[in-house]
Amino acid sequence: MPPVTPLSTQRLNRIDLLRAAAMLWMTAYHFCFDLDHFGLIHENFARDPFWTWQRSAIVSGFLFTAGLSQAVALSQGLDWPRFWRRWSQVAVAALLVTAGSALMFPRSFIYFGVLHGIAVMLIVVRFTAGWGSWLWPAGALVIAAKFIASTAIAAMPVLEFLNAPGWNALGFISRLPVTEDYVPLLPWLGVMWWGLAAGQWALRHRPHWLGSVDAPASGAKRRLVMLGRWSLSYYLLHQPVLMGLLAAVVWLRG
Repeated sequence: MPPVTPLSTQRLNRIDLLRAAAMLWMTAYHFCFDLDHFGLIHENFARDPFWTWQRSAIVSGFLFTAGLSQAVALSQGLDWPRFWRRWSQVAVAALLVTAGSALMFPRSFIYFGVLHGIAVMLIVVRFTAGWGSWLWPAGALVIAAKFIASTAIAAMPVLEFLNAPGWNALGFISRLPVTEDYVPLLPWLGVMWWGLAAGQWALRHRPHWLGSVDAPASGAKRRLVMLGRWSLSYYLLHQPVLMGLLAAVVWLRG
């Protein structure tokens, strides 16, 4: 794989804009989910394709931009100490999500959601960043393996243990677990690999597609870039705020 020319130690604003778009879409989705939780609307978020496809698109946006960010970070010479500092922030945030969801949803708490998945996938991506163009077929294989595995496990009872919590983090499952969020390695590692491959390609051939290190001039874009750069904090805070506000509305309505 030819070397990537380092751009800067700063972040590129179009990646942050993509991340901000995913965050805003997620907020709208969670707002509707919370309305249903409080009985203000009635929707089937687990089975209705209108909602399940949105969830898949939002998670794909998170993981694809995470892959893009890793491509840029590695091109800027990201060393292991800095990598582990950032990784520890994601890992601690994942534990906070588990603790918070256990209080709100004790029977369906989040034990391997999007942050848990990202924490594991970041390590895998770090070790496989040198695969170059092989990342594209590797990502496709991982995504396809998810659907092949579902059929195989359903046909072979001896593999039923792969559906159990812990093992199901791999994604080799024939049925979805009872949890509020579930982002296993299969198929989602494939999406992050594609993000990494796309970022590496863009850095070589179309670096301007990823944006610049300068803050955008307009106030709206500047705020979106800031949201993208503080996405982890926003992710942790947005649901408690939304649920708190809706709980207050329900209480005021008696």
